[in-house]
Amino acid sequence: MRLLRWLSRYDRDLAALRRASRAAIVMPAMFALGDKIMGNPEVATFAAFGSFAMLLLVDFSGPMRDRLQAQVSLAIVGGVFVCVGTLASGTSWLAAGAMTAVAFAVLFAGVVSSVLATATPALLLSFVLPVSLSGPVSEIPDRLAGWGLASAASLFAIAVMWPAPNRDPLRGPATTACRALAVRLRSDVARVIGGQDAPSEAEHHRVGEEADRAVRLLRQAFLATPYRPTGLTTATRTVVRLVDELDWLGAVVRSGPRHPPSSVNRTACEVKVAAASVLERGADLLAVTGGPQHDLYESVVVLRDALSEMEKDPAGAASVNSRSDPPSLDPLVGEVVSALNPTFRAQELAYVVSQIANNIELAAAAERRSWRDRLLGRQPKGVASTLTAAQERASAHIQRSSVWLHNSVRGAIGLGLAVLVANLSGVQHSFWVVLGALSVLRSNALSTGQNVARGLIGTALGFVIGAALLVPLGTNTAVLWCLLPLAILLAGAIPASISFAAGQAGFTVTLVVLFNIIAPTGWSVGLLRVEDVALGCAVSLLVGLLFWPRGATAALGRSVADAYRDSARYLADAVAFGMLTCEGGQRGPAAGPPVEAAMRAAASSRRLDDAFRNYLAERGTKPASLADVTGLVNGVGRLRLAADAVLDLWQRDADHAGADRAAARDELLRSTTLVVRWYDALAASLVGAGARPEPLAPDDLLDERLVDALRPNLVGADGCFTDTAARMIWTGDYLDAVRRLQVAA
Repeated sequence: MRLLRWLSRYDRDLAALRRASRAAIVMPAMFALGDKIMGNPEVATFAAFGSFAMLLLVDFSGPMRDRLQAQVSLAIVGGVFVCVGTLASGTSWLAAGAMTAVAFAVLFAGVVSSVLATATPALLLSFVLPVSLSGPVSEIPDRLAGWGLASAASLFAIAVMWPAPNRDPLRGPATTACRALAVRLRSDVARVIGGQDAPSEAEHHRVGEEADRAVRLLRQAFLATPYRPTGLTTATRTVVRLVDELDWLGAVVRSGPRHPPSSVNRTACEVKVAAASVLERGADLLAVTGGPQHDLYESVVVLRDALSEMEKDPAGAASVNSRSDPPSLDPLVGEVVSALNPTFRAQELAYVVSQIANNIELAAAAERRSWRDRLLGRQPKGVASTLTAAQERASAHIQRSSVWLHNSVRGAIGLGLAVLVANLSGVQHSFWVVLGALSVLRSNALSTGQNVARGLIGTALGFVIGAALLVPLGTNTAVLWCLLPLAILLAGAIPASISFAAGQAGFTVTLVVLFNIIAPTGWSVGLLRVEDVALGCAVSLLVGLLFWPRGATAALGRSVADAYRDSARYLADAVAFGMLTCEGGQRGPAAGPPVEAAMRAAASSRRLDDAFRNYLAERGTKPASLADVTGLVNGVGRLRLAADAVLDLWQRDADHAGADRAAARDELLRSTTLVVRWYDALAASLVGAGARPEPLAPDDLLDERLVDALRPNLVGADGCFTDTAARMIWTGDYLDAVRRLQVAA
């Protein structure tokens, strides 16, 4: 039990031990079936390494049905690779070219889905093995038979042998964050209204800290995985969107006033209470799989009604018409600005809560689909098809600045070159040359060099251990058969709990034992393994030196710069959509939402996410603190979501014909230009094209200037503040919120 507790500190949920245990049972069994029972070395080799690939190199998550479907897909694609690799293995140049093409396709396809990214090592091994072991076409049936045995055994092992629990890295933390933020919103409202139910200062502070912690843990869970945790299924695509939305909602809630205001806006409080109910119902629905969404739908309707009531009289008719004489606007400027403050925050959080609810509803609807709808690819209304989503993700990375594209090209060239070098050099086991290159390729030359050293040290250590075992044992295959499961168990469990070098040592011991069972030659097998891996490591180091050697830090700077630049452009276009397309209350004929700008901003954010994960995974000293870099990255999502909110705000504008808003439009466009220029300067500084700009000074008088510019249509005939004027002032508030992000950037 102490050993298991020690392992669980490094191996979460004992996932590595689980995989290693299965492989330790299945891999020797498949090898024995092919070698001893069937008497076919080709079947034995592909059954053994097929089991290794599908049980140790991949670990799909999600419900058991999804895991088995992914495993079947892996088996089918791997079978195709076995055939293609065997056909290309006869000629050195053809083998190298095929390896390059297949490696690039497999590596780049991982950007589409975390499921594909998880399967990348297993898919590559399924091609590396046949293309490195030259064989005639007549051996394809035997190789396929071995791969098929391994595939069938892996399905059985995953379903029956110590099955892993249903793991969803985001769903649980997202549920907790929704509940914590709902409690925070109710506490805020109770504190504003006062009375017996008002929380104490200490209680309110505790609730706020719990909400902040829940959002922070959700973000940490999102970044803890090596790949963006989103698959091609509709549910995973929608749940992953909650991360940025809940992070933004947490920032909105934190930005509220520290002390209760002197006056209470009842409609704004009603919006916040309704938003809290939506979050609670959303958490209930998120906590189950495919549950009914009736309660969530009803709570969203209540939120929309509360928001409509607030937008009908955003400043409060009672406060504006409190005087008996006809109001003069000048004395009311400060009063209007103060009255609109809480309604802006209520409008902002109502928008993001509605987006959260929409994504939860889509996830539940997707999970309730029948097997027939799933098979036919029928999506819930408002969700793009799987193919469309895959195309969008792939196209986002067909950019020179994409880290994923860089690594895919580098990996493909490195593996292709390793195959060519192995074939031309005439080494005895070319397979290990390619594996050596595959195991140490990283994002830059420095990191590759570090992993070369670790790989060689681990391999040499494994050779020493293996040789020490073989000296007293000699070629006693009976004992070696007994040692093989233990060697596989250690090789699979050690990397997660100790180190990469220790894993290489364990893998080398496994291979020494395995090859001495196939062809007993003693300790010399381990020495050949060291030589072959050294050659593969040299190839990967050369590729790391030649292709994009600046590493993850420089790539992250370029990605952050692109993301801020594109998101700022999207914000400017969203404001222009609301301002420049309204001429005298009428939409211009060419006016339309900035769809292309939104797509560019989303694509930049995807590339940034990949670059940031690469930065986190890369070893070595970081030039800036992780907190500063994380704040910089998180700011991109909030900037883009602010643009989404501005766009939504103006898409719901009722348009009061005849109103002259030219002066107010000019004021907002001027403020937008200043914000965009600042983010452009920030982007330039991140790539070394200038000094980082100082944050813009707060424009505390923007709202007052807007109120003054909106004199003709500030108050309608009914004495209420007009909704179009309110939208203009709220747009200014969004710009002010974006300006506040500059401090974190």
